[in-house]
Amino acid sequence: MDELIEILKDIHPDVDYETATDLVDGKILDSFDIISLVSEIADKFDVVVSAEHMIPENFNSAQALWDLIQRLEDEE
Repeated sequence: MDELIEILKDIHPDVDYETATDLVDGKILDSFDIISLVSEIADKFDVVVSAEHMIPENFNSAQALWDLIQRLEDEE
């Protein structure tokens, strides 16, 4: 999870990703941020976040995103 937090901090260093639960709904992450994030996740964790997974619920918190990464890794 620490690696994911680092990726997120590269995008918006001023956000407390440990507690934030509205990254998309609160408009902290925009569509360009999510595209960058998906690319970084693919490189770092060797998973593909397909369009079906690109829903706000998966990106509203670092924990939700980490859970998605874990599910995708299990599918490999």
